[in-house]
Amino acid sequence: MNTADAKRILETALMCSSQPLTLRDMRVLFDEEVGTDTLKSLLAQMQDEWAQRGMELVGVASGWRFQSRPEMRDFLDRLHPEKPPRYTRAALETLAIIAYRQPVTRGDMEDIRGVTINSLILKQLEDRGWVEVIGHRETVGRPALYATTRQFLDDLGLASLDQLPAIEAPHQPGDMAQALAGRGLPPEAGQPALPMETVPVPEPQAPSAEAAATGSAITPDAEPTAPAPPPPAAASPDTNTFPEAPHD
Repeated sequence: MNTADAKRILETALMCSSQPLTLRDMRVLFDEEVGTDTLKSLLAQMQDEWAQRGMELVGVASGWRFQSRPEMRDFLDRLHPEKPPRYTRAALETLAIIAYRQPVTRGDMEDIRGVTINSLILKQLEDRGWVEVIGHRETVGRPALYATTRQFLDDLGLASLDQLPAIEAPHQPGDMAQALAGRGLPPEAGQPALPMETVPVPEPQAPSAEAAATGSAITPDAEPTAPAPPPPAAASPDTNTFPEAPHD
């Protein structure tokens, strides 16, 4: 197999795969006839060949993939004019703290931010596949230690944490969050952003005319009163009496 055929096969597999391909996947693709060093050389050649195109070949934490270049995002967004929900500042700062200071506990995050962190934020980041619990700190209460995942690196187009944007003030959550936002959050994976931290409040309903007349209207926050238990039944005259003993 010549180099041109090998690159065409690699290009097709990478384009058709919904997930990044590892070097092991590529070796399987060629039935182990192409070694790892050769594959790396082919990938480097393909990166050069695609340098002037709208797509780029990149190596991320989970493997290799084709993706659109950042400068193409404005044009691609026109195909989907609806705007996804924005991240809350609390969610983005929490994610940034975990990314730059991992592994960290919830207490560490709260010390850095200076405010209490809603447990819903951590659950949302876990459900998104960006953070996970990797262990527990050996201290009172054994708090969970949080770290980012490979999915987080993949969505930001990074191969490792060393490629995170450098920041001047690593102790300021706002600077860390701004650095992550510069990487293009929400990612190009097309997943919706985390929802805003809003809780719908039901509107109070006006009491009906009949209820207002009888004075039995119940406010939205009131709990219905349980009916009073019935009074105990009176004992009958024969209750707790014993039969007379027989006479001799």
